[in-house]
Amino acid sequence: MLAIGLTGGIGSGKTVVSDHFAKLGVPVIDTDVIARELVAPGQPALAEITATFGQAILTPTGCLDRLALRQLIFNQSDKRRELEDILHPRIRAEVRNRLRQLVSSWCIIVIPLLQESAQQDLVQRILLVDAPAELQLSRTMLRDNIAADEVRKIIASQASRQSRRELADDIIVNEGSLDQLLQQVEKMYQFYDQLANSCQSH
Repeated sequence: MLAIGLTGGIGSGKTVVSDHFAKLGVPVIDTDVIARELVAPGQPALAEITATFGQAILTPTGCLDRLALRQLIFNQSDKRRELEDILHPRIRAEVRNRLRQLVSSWCIIVIPLLQESAQQDLVQRILLVDAPAELQLSRTMLRDNIAADEVRKIIASQASRQSRRELADDIIVNEGSLDQLLQQVEKMYQFYDQLANSCQSH
C-alpha cells in the first residue's frame, strides 16, 4: 500500500488538508489522535508518563494536563526525549497495526513531527503543508489563544521550513484562500490515486 506522510509545522493547515483527503474517501491515520488515545486515563503510557514526570502533570480528575506537561518539557530537551521514548514506539506500533487493517490502495498518515521523530520509514512519500512563518504565527495565536512568544518558541523547536522542504516529495503551499488550498489537495488526490493504481498494476 502507498502510504503518504502528511507533515508541516504548527499552524500550517495540516488538519484542513487531512480532513479534505478524508472527505474524498482516503483512509487517514492521524498520529496526534493516536497519541491522545494512548494517554487516556487507564492507558499504560499515561501510567509511565506519570511515573516519569510526577503527579503534577495530571488534572484533579486523573487526565493528562497537556499544558503542564508542555511547560515541563518545553525548555528541557532531555525531558522531551524521555516523553518521546515513551510515546513514539507505541505510536509507531499502532500506526503499523492500523495499516494492516486497511483495505485501500493508498492512505494518508498525519505525522506532524515526521522529521523530528525520524518516522520516515513508515511512509513511501512525504507531503508537506507549507506556510510562511508569519502565517503560522497568526493562525496558531488565533486557534490556540496563546501569545506570539509562545508560538515563536514552538516554531523554533520544530524542524526549519527549509529542511522540511528539502525532505518533502510533494508540497502544498497554504498561503491563499481556503478554496485554493482545497484545490491543491484535490490535485494531489488525483496524483496519488494514479500513482497507487499504477504501482498495483505493475
